[in-house]
Amino acid sequence: MRYDNGGDLLVAVLRELGIDTVFGIVSVHNLPLVEAVDRELRFVPVRHEATAVNAADAHGRARGSIGCALTSTGTGAGNAAGSLVEALSAGTSVLHVTGQVESRYLGSGRGFIHETKDQLGMLTAVSAYAATVPSAADAGRVLREAARAALAAPGGPASVEWPVDLQYAAQTDTALDLPAPIFTAPLGDELAAAGELLASARRPLVWAGGGATGAGAELAELLAATGAGLLTSNSGRGAVPEDDPRVVGNFATTPAGRALLADADVLVSVGTHFRSNETADYGLELPAAHLQIDIDPAALGRVYPAAHTLCGDAADVLRALLPYARRTEAESGWSRRVTGVRDEVRADLREAIGPQAALCDAIRAALPREAVIARDVTIASSSWGNRLLEMYDPRDNVFPRGGGIGQGLGMGIGAALARPGTPTVVLAGDGGLAVHLGELLTLAQERPELTLIVFNDGGYGVLRNMQDRYGERRSGVDLATPDFALLAQACGLPYLRIAAAEQAGPVVAEAVGSGGPVLVEVDLAALGPMKSPFTPPVKIPAA
Repeated sequence: MRYDNGGDLLVAVLRELGIDTVFGIVSVHNLPLVEAVDRELRFVPVRHEATAVNAADAHGRARGSIGCALTSTGTGAGNAAGSLVEALSAGTSVLHVTGQVESRYLGSGRGFIHETKDQLGMLTAVSAYAATVPSAADAGRVLREAARAALAAPGGPASVEWPVDLQYAAQTDTALDLPAPIFTAPLGDELAAAGELLASARRPLVWAGGGATGAGAELAELLAATGAGLLTSNSGRGAVPEDDPRVVGNFATTPAGRALLADADVLVSVGTHFRSNETADYGLELPAAHLQIDIDPAALGRVYPAAHTLCGDAADVLRALLPYARRTEAESGWSRRVTGVRDEVRADLREAIGPQAALCDAIRAALPREAVIARDVTIASSSWGNRLLEMYDPRDNVFPRGGGIGQGLGMGIGAALARPGTPTVVLAGDGGLAVHLGELLTLAQERPELTLIVFNDGGYGVLRNMQDRYGERRSGVDLATPDFALLAQACGLPYLRIAAAEQAGPVVAEAVGSGGPVLVEVDLAALGPMKSPFTPPVKIPAA
């Protein structure tokens, strides 16, 4: 197959991948690509390259597939690096295509416009796969290999740098047969020994992480067969809908969660890497009878020891374990114990967050069951958005897994454009929103059905709480913030305000029901403080 230029070839490959929307910024070094995408698909011109990757990442997450971002070379690719780190941390599938200087000048170091030292090395450091298009005859192969790498477990972003002269050149393309990798469940003695441990369980628990999100049916069947309760990491939320009474959720480090783990006689962990913030900096104690399942062999036994480790796709391994699970029966009263802990941790958190519980209730009441809830790193998200605000499908649970601030709005825009006709809500803080304030213009231009709820406390509230608790003064946490009503007006966005708990329900319902973008400011000074100020679960050596 021949194409007039690289843009036409890129469109053909994106159609093969089922991608109809691309996020990016136009440049002299990606112009043929942007023009073709804008002509044949949908090109969303965001205001910063980091947002291009965040939006593409979330677009793929919300659809359960892969997203695509286009950036320029040099500084443009460098701007994207932080968001590539997020996709790498999350193991999410992103095809990042960036420009490059003309191939004859590549690596010459002569200061050609947009040239940077070892761009490929930089991209390699922050991507699961990185490659340079070497010729017009190889572009299709490189793009498809990159997409295959991004989609392969454990996943991550794939970056392709494309010299601009090769973008303009006529392309010769031969489609490659790249079948999806097949993962088989472990067999033989390893599986049998793990299965016997599971069959012996009388007080079983399961801990589901991001690697379990494609195995929801198998997880639910395991819970039904064994009577187990389900803990999750933040990434594993929604694998089994969180209104299921067996789902304790993302509460392992609470006192009641710790007590439940102490009482369990077998723990099955599925696709979780036991991140520091979800294990109290690895201080959480797990049962010695720990059966760990992960598709990444490097993850097995890396953080916590495991009596048995099974490497494979979560759904395949769980199906292989189900015959053993059906031989066991939970101890009398164990299910009631699990449900009691589920109720206790939620009641405790509602009490701790005080008036913000009304916001949680209002969001869930206003949204349909399948809506995306995207969250930036902010107190509202970290305290209750990641725990109390129920998730029913992992594709609806969009947040920066690597913990980087400022990515929430871009992710929300990407997710909203992946789900036309369904409302999306974004939770952000004033400090995080300021990192990419320009994306309000993207929101105004593209007009997705997105409600942006900004929790305004005049700075970095999490770090302010840490300094107030452990230090003698504040440093770098109190920030100037805009008048959000005027800011919304300047961007052509509707604006609403919440200043009291009783306003949460009607205001959120109005915003979500509007059918377009709305900026909702939560005036935290007027709303009132949480009963228990939130500080992150990290150790302070000097405390």
